Amino acid sequence: MSQLLRFRAGAQIEMRPPSDLAAMLGAEHHRRKSGDGCARLSRVSPHRGPSEDLCHVLKEDADLLSAVTAERRQQAAEECIARCVRVPPGPWKGDGTEEIRDGLGLLVLDGLLLRRVGVDGRYGAELLGESDILRPWQGEGTEPVLPRTTGWVVLSGTRFAVLDAVATRRIARYPDLIGPLVGRALDRSRNLTINMAIIHHPRIDTRLHMLFWHLADRWGRVRGDGTVLPIQLTHRYLAELVAASRPTVTAALAELSARGLVSSVEVGWLLSGQPPGELLEVEVRHAA
Repeated sequence: MSQLLRFRAGAQIEMRPPSDLAAMLGAEHHRRKSGDGCARLSRVSPHRGPSEDLCHVLKEDADLLSAVTAERRQQAAEECIARCVRVPPGPWKGDGTEEIRDGLGLLVLDGLLLRRVGVDGRYGAELLGESDILRPWQGEGTEPVLPRTTGWVVLSGTRFAVLDAVATRRIARYPDLIGPLVGRALDRSRNLTINMAIIHHPRIDTRLHMLFWHLADRWGRVRGDGTVLPIQLTHRYLAELVAASRPTVTAALAELSARGLVSSVEVGWLLSGQPPGELLEVEVRHAA
């Protein structure tokens, strides 16, 4: 496991329009008159409201920028702009996302949110954050054979780049970006599979321990006394992530704390010792 773990989940970055915004929009207006496919960018204005702005997508997402060949990297960074939307903490219904059905979706620039799916009163959850791509409307218009309840909860103020049809056409000018963007969707599938494997373990305390380290692989940061996971989740949401009841999770957290493996800190959780792969080996030998 890397000794340097990324962390931007709780970042709050105030974006302002670039100084050359008027020139860019003027150029788009000219292209609209000449029949260019990016005409609708002229609808994007820095005065749409306090929660919207423009952002340079590749300047915000270094991994995507590095995927572009060096000779085109600067040009791509300047051209790939998109509307930026901020969503405050709390329940979120994906309001307004219908207008971007023809685009790639919403790219999380920073923040943290929970996707919840319930069947017959029991819920499962998926934790999403920086670099994930969401399409909140996907599948919501069809009538499922198995009735379900779905919803989103924004855990920390989240900022999205709106990859609508206009922004998507701009990104499509740089084919090097297509693979990494598809890879983001596949990463979500891989993370869900790992979570499914975790919840098959019979012990709830081990499920939680594995979940914390799984999340730390992406959002944790190493310091002298252990690995900090700067994510604040209620026992209810932790229960949904590990397929357990809330009281059972509370008891399991107390057990992990008593063993010195996980402790609650102001910013989230402090993980001590080694990741649970070695822990499970010790448990197997002990059982034998």
